[in-house]
Amino acid sequence: MQLIPLSDATRRPTRFPAVTAAFIAINALVFVLELLGGEAFVTQWSVIPAGITAGRGWITILTSMFMHGGWLHIIGNMVFLWAFGPEIEDLMGRPRYTLFYLLGGLAAALAQVAAAPASTVPSLGASGAIAAVMGAFLVTYPRDRIRSVLVIFIFIRVTYVPAALLIGLWALIQFLSLNAVPSGPAGGVAYAAHVGGFIFGAVAARLFERGTS
Repeated sequence: MQLIPLSDATRRPTRFPAVTAAFIAINALVFVLELLGGEAFVTQWSVIPAGITAGRGWITILTSMFMHGGWLHIIGNMVFLWAFGPEIEDLMGRPRYTLFYLLGGLAAALAQVAAAPASTVPSLGASGAIAAVMGAFLVTYPRDRIRSVLVIFIFIRVTYVPAALLIGLWALIQFLSLNAVPSGPAGGVAYAAHVGGFIFGAVAARLFERGTS
């Protein structure tokens, strides 16, 4: 069974989510550069935990959050970002949301480095920053209904799922999978990055709301 979130069916942003759209566009552009640059590009701009712990490649903490390991990776991440990002952008305002997203990606990358400090496997993807957005959504709009696509084998239908249930189940899976640290040349799912980003988002969300000090 697979549940794919599409949008918030309970509320709509008061204005176009320009920052969320811009992040999606940047991710798409960087993915094109990855396709053109090949493995050398990915290795140069991805986070290598062993390099970070040795004090090298700190810029990759920023660059890696706009990179992806393949078509399914980027499409999945951008679908989740578009499902939850517009409402959080509307809640925080564009400048605060931009800072929140980037700090969420930073927290996620550092969590992954902490989980496997000696790893030489490249770590990349927007999922840590998106996890921060999901953590913020959970604490601010837990009762909102999320329009989602439910896939069970060949059975497909559109359904509406409470945000607390959808995001809560996703977060539970990430926490339960923390011991699965990416290894080998093919890497794997960076669960520690997901958890780090999610915790940051859930804890910091209220601090970034418009009108807060």
